[in-house]
Amino acid sequence: MTIDYLKRSKPEAEKAADDAKVRASVEAALADIEARGDVAIREMSARFDNYEPESFRLSASEIEAAMQKVSDRDMEDIKFAQAQIRRFAEAQRRSMTDIEVETLPGVVLGHRNIPVQSVGCYVPGGKFPMVASAHMSVLTASVARVPRIIASAPPVNGAPHPAIVTAMKLGGAHEIYVMGGIQAVGAMALGTESIDPVHMLVGPGNAFVAEAKRQLYGRVGIDLFAGPTETMVIADETVDAELCATDLLGQAEHGYNSPACLVTNSRRLATETMAEIDRLLRILPTADTASASWRDYGDVILCGSHDEMLAVANDLAYEHVQVMTDRDGWFLERMHSYGALFLGPRTNVANGDKVIGTNHTLPTKRAGRYTGGLWVGKFLKTHSYQKVTTDEAAAMIGEYGSRLCMLEGFVGHAEQCNIRVRRHGGRNVPYGAAAE
Repeated sequence: MTIDYLKRSKPEAEKAADDAKVRASVEAALADIEARGDVAIREMSARFDNYEPESFRLSASEIEAAMQKVSDRDMEDIKFAQAQIRRFAEAQRRSMTDIEVETLPGVVLGHRNIPVQSVGCYVPGGKFPMVASAHMSVLTASVARVPRIIASAPPVNGAPHPAIVTAMKLGGAHEIYVMGGIQAVGAMALGTESIDPVHMLVGPGNAFVAEAKRQLYGRVGIDLFAGPTETMVIADETVDAELCATDLLGQAEHGYNSPACLVTNSRRLATETMAEIDRLLRILPTADTASASWRDYGDVILCGSHDEMLAVANDLAYEHVQVMTDRDGWFLERMHSYGALFLGPRTNVANGDKVIGTNHTLPTKRAGRYTGGLWVGKFLKTHSYQKVTTDEAAAMIGEYGSRLCMLEGFVGHAEQCNIRVRRHGGRNVPYGAAAE
C-alpha cells in the first residue's frame, strides 16, 4: 500500500495514559455513589457543577417553567427535528416483527420483540448543551414503548437548560433530572435512596461518561461506547479544500480530544485542506477547542487509490464518515465498519446530528467494527419461545433430544426428553438410557 501520513495525531501511548487516568477517576466515583448514594451525588454536583438543588428531579411545575423560557422559533425547530427523528424511528420499528412458525408438524417456534423496561438517557451539557441528544435517546425509547424513561442533563449556568428540558419532555421522558457526568449515569444505573435504578443506559458523553458506561456494563445494558466524537472525510478531487476543512472542524469543536481525519488520494487536496484549516482556525469562534483537537487528534492520510482509501476507512472505523468522491455509492456498498455514512457534498454531519432523522448516538473508538449506532431496536429485546402441540411431535423430538443429551453425558437432560417419550409415544425408556 502507498499510504502516507501527512499529519499524524499524538502517539497512542499518550492517548492510553490519558485513558488510564480517566479510568481510575471513574472507578473511584462509582464506588462512592454505590456506597453513599444521594449524599455522594450531592457532593459531586456541588464540586463539578456548583449545583445543589433541593431535589435533582424536576417537578411538573419546574418542567413547565423551563419550557416557558423557550422561544416560539426554538420550540418550532425542536418539534420539527423530533418529527423527522420519530418518522424514521417508527419506520425502523415497523421493520422488526414478531414471528411464529411451525418448523415441523406440532412444533411451533417464535420470537417476540419486548421493550427494555426502564432506560436512563444521558444528555451532555457543559460547554455545548446537546439538545439534539434528548431527541435521539428519549424519543427513540418512546417509539420503542419503553415503560419507564428517565433522562438527565447537567445544569447550564446553574439551572436546568430550558431547551434540553423541553426536548426531554416532548420526547416522552417520564422523569427528568438535572445531574451531569459520572454522577448522572452512576445514579441512574446503580440507584440511590431517591432514584430507582434502570435496566439500560444510553446517550453520548465525554470521556468520563463513556468510561462510566463501560464500567457499569453488565450491571446494566448500554447502547454502545460513545466517547468523544470522531469525524472522517473521505474525499477526492471532486471537492475542494474549503468544504473538507469546514466539515473536519465542524466536529473537532466538540472537545479537546475529538479525532478528525482526512483520507484522500489527492496530495493537492490534502495540502490545501491543511492550509484552509489553519486559515479557519484564525476566525472560528470555537477555535480554542477545535485547534487543540486538530493539533492532538487530527490526521491527514494520503492514499494511492480509492481501494486504499476504503481499506483505511474500514480499519479505522470512525463514528462519522463523510464521503465526497466520484463514487459515493461504491463506498456505500463496500464500507462495513463505521458509525454512520454521510454521502455526497450536499450532505453533512451537522444535519445528521441535529435534524435529518437518523440517530446521532454512534460508536466510537473502532466499535463500529462490531456494533451500529443507537436506534429503536436497541431498546427491544428479542426473546424466543417454543411449544410442542401434539403427542407425535413430543415423542419424535424427545427421541432425538434424548440421544443427543446422552451423547454429551447429560443423563438428567435426557430424562426430560424420555419422560415425554414414555407419556406421548408409548415407549418405555429406562432411566439413564437414550431413547432408541
